[in-house]
Amino acid sequence: MRYCRIEHVGGPAWGLIDGEVIRLMDGSPLDNGLPGKTEIALEKAIFLPPIVPPVFYAVGLNYRGHVEHALATGYRAAKLPDRPEVGYRANNALTGHRSPIVRPAGVHGRFEAEPEVVAVIARTVKNCSWGEARESVFGWTIGNDVSAREWQNADRTFWRSKNADTFKPMGPWIETDVDPLAQTTTVRVDGEVKAEFATGAMIFDPYEYIVETTKYITLHPGDVLWMGADASVPMEPGNVVDIEISGIGVLSNPVLAED
Repeated sequence: MRYCRIEHVGGPAWGLIDGEVIRLMDGSPLDNGLPGKTEIALEKAIFLPPIVPPVFYAVGLNYRGHVEHALATGYRAAKLPDRPEVGYRANNALTGHRSPIVRPAGVHGRFEAEPEVVAVIARTVKNCSWGEARESVFGWTIGNDVSAREWQNADRTFWRSKNADTFKPMGPWIETDVDPLAQTTTVRVDGEVKAEFATGAMIFDPYEYIVETTKYITLHPGDVLWMGADASVPMEPGNVVDIEISGIGVLSNPVLAED
């Protein structure tokens, strides 16, 4: 199944994707919402982030190639992790499929896209096993971890380098019937392939992260866990960035400059 959130009369609405149409639902699929009779053409829909998480978790440096790239480009703190550790991102940074990524006027230097597979949690989870972690995932979506590298190197935290408005496109929908570890991630800029890697070539898989996190932190329905990237792709205003993860879909966003 593929579930999305779109703009509709009266506010955001959940939908079930059925071929080339979206069947609007009476509530969230995480709360047993069901599709009704109202349909919206897929191409005409205005997509929102497929979920607004109670807590937005993110994984960093979870691919060997990304660690090597970070070291090569001056991020001296980069190293191969010896255990799964999560960080956090801000909901204000979320935006949907087809919505613009806006580069702030103060951004200079490397401005990059990072393609990530995203786990959406289905139930409350605490002190779980690997198998229970696997069962706790409702589905998978796609994230673009937009990063302003000069800010990242200059600031004590990632407060603006990764959390500025529009810096976290997510979507286009949640796919429930896919094994993310068997897929391929591809990044295109203006239609040209800039990076491609095996989505599952992680240092620690999503379920290992869930096991480790829930030793200390309870996960709740709707929480998301972004799983890191094995590519950093330069982008600039005027580009269109497409992130495709086979079996899930394509997240597409134009890049604009702040007025």
